[in-house]
Amino acid sequence: MTHVAQELASQPECWRVAAGMAQGLAHRLPQAGERVAVVGCGTSYFMAQAYASLRESSGQGETDAFAASEFPAGRSYDRVVALSRSGTTTEVLGLLGQLGGSTRRTVVIGDPDTPMAAMADDKAVLEFADEKSVVQTRFATSALTLLRAHLGLHTDGVVEDAQVALSEPLPPGLVECGQFTFLGQGWSAGLANEAALKMREAALAWTEAYPAMEYRHGPISISTRSTVTWMLGDAPAGLMEEVHATGARWVAGRLDPLAELVRVQRLALAVADARGLDPDRPRHLTRSVILDGTP
Repeated sequence: MTHVAQELASQPECWRVAAGMAQGLAHRLPQAGERVAVVGCGTSYFMAQAYASLRESSGQGETDAFAASEFPAGRSYDRVVALSRSGTTTEVLGLLGQLGGSTRRTVVIGDPDTPMAAMADDKAVLEFADEKSVVQTRFATSALTLLRAHLGLHTDGVVEDAQVALSEPLPPGLVECGQFTFLGQGWSAGLANEAALKMREAALAWTEAYPAMEYRHGPISISTRSTVTWMLGDAPAGLMEEVHATGARWVAGRLDPLAELVRVQRLALAVADARGLDPDRPRHLTRSVILDGTP
């Protein structure tokens, strides 16, 4: 079994642990009313998108999400939260260094013995969710679970849905499809971006992601009998029928959107296996992106 398959399967227990840490770490995480920016790269950026939407929509305060390399210089925040499994990503380290002394810096990381941990004013360390694989699964979802629990938005039902996502067969016929589109609304739009990334990284698949209402504005034109449209969360009224009319396959998000992401992770491994790919060795990727020079 690959590293990523083992780590993927451990997510329900990791989520229990992460949710259980939320109360003890409450003083280190964003406080109600703070103006917060959340940053990351790749998967961590998409988790930042999901958390930012959850925090702002729950009334906790204005919250923005940025790729670390695109953080707007000169914009004022009470706190910047950085998500990073490795704690060594060049762009995040560069940003934290620029913010030193002017903005409170909080990091959610997998390894405490990293430069990022030393730079932080507050840190949450999820060593139990750290991974050997290049392709992220459990660290990212555990970090989001911690933040979601801190907002009071995590329930035991989320873990139960993750167990269902791991145990139920995938919908038939998906592995043979040639294109995959993932859709979300609100916080699940970030998860849709992550779902598409997983399919690219692990299976070299042609994938796209959109806010669900935007799918009608052009992207639906690619839908045909060999494509899949997968909704994470509740779908807008009428969208399923419009996709069916194109001949494309529709996958409804029956589970909590985070658990639905686990189903997509499983699909990515299944497609990789069908194509003879090793998901532990994704093309052109490394576990952490460390660049020469200053970002």
